[in-house]
Parts: sequence; C-alpha cells; structure tokens
Amino acid sequence: MLDAQMTDQLKQYLQNLREPVELVASLGDDETSAKTRELLEEIAALHDLVSVDFDGDHERKPSFIIRRGNDAQKWVRFAGLPMGHEFTSLVLALLWAGGHPPKVDADVLEDIRRIETDLEFEMFFSLSCHNCPDVVQALTLMALENSRITATLIEGGAYKDEVERRDIMAVPATFLNGDSFYNGKIELPQILERLDTGAGAKAAAKLNEREPYEVLVIGGGPAGVATSVYTARKGFRTGIAAERFGGQLQDTLGIENLPGTAYTEGPKLSADLDEQVKENAIDKIDLVQAEELIPAKSEGGMHKVRFANGGELTARAIVLATGARWRNLGVPGEQDYRNKGVAYCPHCDGPLFKGKRIAVIGGGNSGVEAAIDLAKIVDHVTLIEFDTQLRADAVLVKKLESLDNVEIVTNGQTTEITGDGARVNGLIVKDRDSGEDRTIELAGVFVQIGLVPNTEWLKDSGLELSKHGEIVTDGRGATNLPGIFAAGDATTVPYKQIVVAMGQGAKAGLTAFDYLIRTEPADEIAQAA
Repeated sequence: MLDAQMTDQLKQYLQNLREPVELVASLGDDETSAKTRELLEEIAALHDLVSVDFDGDHERKPSFIIRRGNDAQKWVRFAGLPMGHEFTSLVLALLWAGGHPPKVDADVLEDIRRIETDLEFEMFFSLSCHNCPDVVQALTLMALENSRITATLIEGGAYKDEVERRDIMAVPATFLNGDSFYNGKIELPQILERLDTGAGAKAAAKLNEREPYEVLVIGGGPAGVATSVYTARKGFRTGIAAERFGGQLQDTLGIENLPGTAYTEGPKLSADLDEQVKENAIDKIDLVQAEELIPAKSEGGMHKVRFANGGELTARAIVLATGARWRNLGVPGEQDYRNKGVAYCPHCDGPLFKGKRIAVIGGGNSGVEAAIDLAKIVDHVTLIEFDTQLRADAVLVKKLESLDNVEIVTNGQTTEITGDGARVNGLIVKDRDSGEDRTIELAGVFVQIGLVPNTEWLKDSGLELSKHGEIVTDGRGATNLPGIFAAGDATTVPYKQIVVAMGQGAKAGLTAFDYLIRTEPADEIAQAA
C-alpha cells in the first residue's frame, strides 16, 4: 500500500511515539478490506510500539480503530482507507494516540477534556476533498483526548449505500449522536463553540487582552498576508485577523499562473503564507469573524474592529482584505437543495456524483475547469453559460470541447433548480434568444458564477462601497476614511487574481506605512488603550 517514500516518512514520524498504539480492524472479504489489512500490517512493522489485531467485529467492514495502548477508552475509527488527502490525518492519529503532543493551545485541549457528555461523531469525507482533513483531524483529537467522545470517520467511496441512504451530497458532512451537526469545513475551536463549552467567551477575552496594534489587517488571504509582511518588515506591530486563514486559496487546487511558480495548489500556497506570517513575527488571529468597524474619531486616532464572539481589537491603521466568496445563483430551489445536489466545490463533492449526470453553471475559468475535472468522474456534464460565448481561457475551452461527455449551452439562463423534496432532480434553462424553457434531468448542480465581496459588515461604517458592495480605493489602496486601507478581491480593483491581490496588498501595506510615519497619533489613543 505504501511506496518507499511514504514508508520512510512514516517510519520517521513514528519515532515520536511515546506510548503503545493499538490498531484493531474489522474486515470483510472485499478488495478494500484486503488493502486495509496490507496497510495496517505495513504500519505495525515500522515500530515496536504499534500492534495490530484483525479480530474486530464492527458492522462497518472494512474499518479499524486507533486507540491509546494505555487507555483503551480513547479511540478513533476510520471506515475505509484514509489515503489521498487523509494520509496526513492517519499519521497524526497514530502520533496523538502514541502520546505525541498535538500543536494545539493548552486552553483548547482543556476545553476538550472538560466535556462531560457523551458525544458520538460520524463524519463523511472523500479522498479528493481538501477541506475534509481539518474536520477529520479535529474530531480525531477530540476522541483521543476525551473518553466521552467517539469519532467514526467514513470514506464515502467505500460506503456508497450509506451515503445514498443518509442523503449525503456534500462533504465534509458531520453528524453528532445520529443527527446532522455541520455541513462543510469546520475548525476545532468552532466545534467547541457549537458545543457551548465556553470556548467562544475565552476567545473573546483573549482578543480584548491584546495591546493596540499599529497595523491591523482583516483577512488572511494573499492580499492580507502581503500587507502584513510589508508592515511588519517596516518595524510596525502588526496583527492579522481572519475568519479562515488562506481564504479562497483553501478551495483552489491547480494554480499555474503565479509568476515564478510553475505549479502549486491553494492549500500548499496557503500553508506557505502561514509560515511567512510566523517568520515575520506577525500576530495571527484565526477563526474570528469581523462584525463591525468603528473608525477613529479623528485622523491619527485609534480604529476599532468588533468581532462576532464579542471581542475587540484596535489599531492606528487598518487594512481590509476580506476577499470574496462564491456568488449564488439566486433562483428558486438553490437554497432548498444546498448540499442536497447544489454544490460549490467540485473537488470536494465531485466524487459523490460518480456515474451521474450533473450541470456546471458558469463559463469562466472556474466553471470550465470544474466541468473538465468533473467529466472524468461523472456520466455527463452540461455546462451552462449566460453569455453568448464561454469566457474562459482558450486553452481551457479547447480542452472542454474535446470531451465526449460534455454539452455546452451558451446564451442560457438558469431559472430554477428542481427536486423531489429530498434532493435535486433537474434544472430549467431558458434560451435567451427564443425564450423557450428546457428541463434538464440531473443529480447535481455545481455553481461557478463568480464572486461577491465579503463586505456586508461594513455598510454602516461610513466606508464608501461601490454598487456591487466593493470597497472603493484609490490608486494607493486608501479608502475615504483616513487610516483605513483595503486590498484584494473585496475592493474595486479589477481582475480578481492571486497575483493581483498580492500586489495590491503590498501597495496597501506601503501606503499604511506612509500614513503612520506622516500622521501624529491623536490623543484618543491613550484613552482607547
């Protein structure tokens, strides 16, 4: 199962084991069970502290538990093979079960250990889902730290019947005690907040304890990181606060147009940016949602940002780099069937539609790339574009047109997504020339029609926004409010591209630097501090 390189890497990781780790497998006679046996035997052979037992009798076959050898009540179960994006999750589960300390704040671990109710998590993932590992690893850690918590992590491809029976049409899909808990990516602190452990109040208190910044960046994507690196290197105390560090990068796979980098993937680039933030001693605050901007009363004064958890941060200069999110179609049926056939991430949810007929809405680069990728998995793809022609790069259009199982519909307006009450069964497209409606029977709809800026929270701040909700900036990244700057996809800057966001972030950082050295601090700073 493991090639030579993976074997060597895993052997090195297992040198960190401090305590025995027990693997207990429940296997059937199928091919996946045979591969599971092979994988577990290979793992056990790499370290004396790892043992494997094939006498498990769990109903899910194949599956196996990883448990602490010195505390059999703490375990996590993998159902199916955790390979692909989940191999790292498997490695971490082995290390944590073997006593290797996780890189998690002590307060978070204490919140996990304080839980005194029985929690039975089930979580479905796909091997191509780049958002799933975070959820898998969060639940794994919870189960291995608290015997009242169990986690069963299920690879959907190995349990297709269960996926169908439970109407799972998007991953990651997490259930708690048999009921739906959350659909989509969720981080460990967010899980604890939803469980009402008091983690949210603690996080707010930590924010309030922080000293005022000279520069505070809101947003952790390419623009925000570029800004923070530039201001930190200028010697200013810089903080960067983000709802989701990496932003859209976390949902982007192939990146081939970043100068100097022939190919990379969004999660990797996001990890590289994270590392650069650490290297520049920037105060990173992740998983916080900005809720209100309170500008300074006078030039040179202290601005304040209030967050959804009740915490607040202050700074002399603020750079807004909140990015954008996928735009909704806004047609009947879209919200009714969200995660029931309506999807926005082809890489995450595509495998759930294997062998089925689907549609992709949008003829730009994102839509055409999605259609090309999905055509390798599904039975048939109908790509629908509102314009009279596709807007994607010529090389992508040429590739799409070469595929036998793809139909391209241009000048088509999607007017409704239909379903049977439980899941999508089709959509209605109107020909914009003739006005005729066409009903297309299908199982899934992937929406890829562009972006909407994450600026709703700024509408009452006095900040100037365009009619599309974008932050209006000048050529230097300055807004209409002194000491507040903006960069990236949330602004009026044209061309929403990674490299553009990075450049605009750097520019906004330099402009903030210029503002700070030329503007005298106002008296209100002392009062705010």
